[in-house]
Amino acid sequence: MIKRFIVICITIIGSAAFAQQGTSSPYSFYGIGSLKFKGTVENQSMGGIGVYLDSIHFNLKNPASYAGNALNGPYFNGESRPVKFTVAGTMTNTTLKSNSGDAKANTAIFDYLAVSVPIGKFGVGFGLLPYTSVGYRLDDINDDSVLQNRFSGEGGLNRVFAGMGYQVTEKLSVGVDFNYNFGNIQNNALDVEYADDGDVVQYQTVEYNRSDLSGLNLNFGLNYKTMVTDKLELSATATYAPGSKLNSDNVRSYSAVTVDATTLETTATSSTIDADLEAQNLKNTKLILPATLSFGVGIGDPKSWFIGTEYTYQSTSDFSNPVFSNDISTYENSSKIAIGGFYIPDYNAFSGYYKRVVYRAGLNFANTGLVIKDESIKEFGISFGLGLPVGRRSFFSNANLGLEFGKRGTTNQNLIQENFINFNLSLSLNSRWFEQKKYK
Repeated sequence: MIKRFIVICITIIGSAAFAQQGTSSPYSFYGIGSLKFKGTVENQSMGGIGVYLDSIHFNLKNPASYAGNALNGPYFNGESRPVKFTVAGTMTNTTLKSNSGDAKANTAIFDYLAVSVPIGKFGVGFGLLPYTSVGYRLDDINDDSVLQNRFSGEGGLNRVFAGMGYQVTEKLSVGVDFNYNFGNIQNNALDVEYADDGDVVQYQTVEYNRSDLSGLNLNFGLNYKTMVTDKLELSATATYAPGSKLNSDNVRSYSAVTVDATTLETTATSSTIDADLEAQNLKNTKLILPATLSFGVGIGDPKSWFIGTEYTYQSTSDFSNPVFSNDISTYENSSKIAIGGFYIPDYNAFSGYYKRVVYRAGLNFANTGLVIKDESIKEFGISFGLGLPVGRRSFFSNANLGLEFGKRGTTNQNLIQENFINFNLSLSLNSRWFEQKKYK
C-alpha cells in the first residue's frame, strides 16, 4: 500500500509541476490570486459542502473529521479505524468571453496531499495544498484600439497544515488546524511605447513586482451527529478561521528591455533599476487574511444517501495590502451557499460493482467579494461525481472523479466572463497501521 501510494503521489505531483500554473483567470490579477482551495474532490462533487464526515474519506474543510471512535466507528474487527491517505489534481478548461471576443485556456494543478492517523478518541491530520493561484495575461487597449499596457502575473499562496480532532461525546467532536501559508506573487507591467509612424518602439520599459508571503492562521471545526429516527441521521457542522496577518516582503524594479515588435515578448534586458520601497514604507508590509465562518446541516440514511446545505461568510472587506492596491477594484464581504449530496445503491453488496459506487451531485452560488468598476464578481457552479471502489473491499478505498461546470464574472463594464469546466481526480486510500496480532 505505501509503495503504491508513493508512486501515485510522484505521478500527480510531477504532472502538476509540468503544468507550471494553476489558473488562467484574469481575476487572479487582484489581491493574492484566485482561491483554489475548495475542499476534497468529494466535497467539490457535492457543490462544495463539507457537512458530511465519515471514517473513510478525508475532510479538509473541518478538522473535527480527524476525531475518534464514535464519529468514525470501529473498523477492522472492531480494533481500529483506518489511516486515511488522499491525493488529488484538477484540470481546467476555460473560455474567456468579453465584448470584443472569446479566448480559451487550459490549466492543470496539484490539489492536495494529506494523511489522517487515528489515536483513540483523538486523531491527527497533516498535508499540503495550494490555497490561491495567480496566472494571467491582460492587455489594456484604449478607445482607438491601441495597446497601451500589457500585464502578466504568476505565483500563488501554498498551505502546509497540521491538525487534531477529539471526540468529546458520542455525538460531538471538535478539532483545530494550524496552517502555515507561504508563497510568492509576481506581477509584471509592460508600458508600450510607439514611434511617430505608429510602429512599436524596439526598446520598452517593464515594471517587475514580487511579494514573498508567509504567516500562520488557525481553523476551528465542530461536528454534531445524532439519529433522529431508526434510519435517519442528522449532521451539523461549523468552522471558524479567525482573521490573521501575513508578512509580505516586497521588491520592485524597472528594466529597459528589447521586445519583438509583433509579439511584444522580451528578447533582452539592457538595464535594471531597483525602486526604493523602504522610503515608501512598502518594503515590508502586512497582508490581512479575512476571517471565515461556515455552518451546515444535512440529513440522510448512513451509508446510503445524504443531502445537505452549507453557508460560508468571509469578511473580505478587511483584506488589505498597499502593494496590491489599485484604482478600479475594492472588496466587500463575500458569501457562498452550497447544496449537495450523494447516493449509494448498496455499499456492502457482494455482487454488482456499480451498486457500491458513490454517486454525487451539487451546486453553489457565491459572491466572491471582489468588486471591479462597481461590479460585484459572482460565481456559480454545478457539479457531479463518482466514487469508484478500488483495492481490498474491507478498506473501502475510492478513486473519485468529479466534473464541475461554472461561470465567474460578467461582461458588463468591459469585464471578462469565465465559463469553466473542472475535471477532478483523487484517490482516497485507507490502510491499517495498528493491527493487534492474534495467536491460537
